[in-house]
Amino acid sequence: MELIEKAPAKINLGLDVLYKRPDGYHELEMVMSSVDLADHLFFEELSENRIIVETNKAFLPVDQRNNVYQAALLLKKKYQIKKGVKIVVKKNIPVAAGLGGGSTDCAAALRGINRLWELGCSLEELAEIGLEVGTDVPYCVYGQTAYVGGKGEIVQLLPAMPSCWIILVKPKMSVSTRTVFREIDTQKIQHQDIPGLADALRQQDYQKMLTKMGNSLEDVTGKRHPVIYQIKERMIKYGADAALMSGSGPTVFALCQHYSRAQRVYNGLKGFCEEVYLVRTL
Repeated sequence: MELIEKAPAKINLGLDVLYKRPDGYHELEMVMSSVDLADHLFFEELSENRIIVETNKAFLPVDQRNNVYQAALLLKKKYQIKKGVKIVVKKNIPVAAGLGGGSTDCAAALRGINRLWELGCSLEELAEIGLEVGTDVPYCVYGQTAYVGGKGEIVQLLPAMPSCWIILVKPKMSVSTRTVFREIDTQKIQHQDIPGLADALRQQDYQKMLTKMGNSLEDVTGKRHPVIYQIKERMIKYGADAALMSGSGPTVFALCQHYSRAQRVYNGLKGFCEEVYLVRTL
């Protein structure tokens, strides 16, 4: 029997870094949403007791360094499963882009293996397990618009963001999240009104949501990679309702309520960067 799980990309409508915690992580406040750009994972049970991960991206590791492999190993150990699993990951989400590709693949692996082996885990249980792999995994287990706090373990679901078109632009570079967080000075960064953003979503107020969107990491990554600001400027110039960097970058996304305007932004950025996507909200 083969199962398929969809692993959608996430964007940060809001991201604030409050302070560094005693455990070395940063205390975060975020609002995340998922978009219709997704990887797909295919699961097949094996009679021999082993984990096989394959992917269409040759540069990605497929051993214990891979988040999908780690997810399978955690569930096998926790539930003492003696069978094996083969997981094929078809990547569509850009890697190291601020779109949660590795985290959403890990979350999809947890959901898929839970179904394959009929473990009966709730999403809450899978989110708790996923936190051992990465701080964005708990959100990705749910894959719905949510307020996220702590180091990523607090996930409070919100109403879906108002329906709109999203243009994702990934410049030709990768950004290390760890490097960005090492450079943060929480006294100097611009803090965001994340509770206000969450309220705008509860009220389904698109205009208010636009005014409350913000990312405290944008200036940190933007100083290293000024192209992020150039992409934002172009997006606004071509008619985007708002433009913001996602996560630690370097992907920048724009929101448009009208398809004609979204198409104009998409076309305007297509010649500027190779990786440009026009997608819907989920």
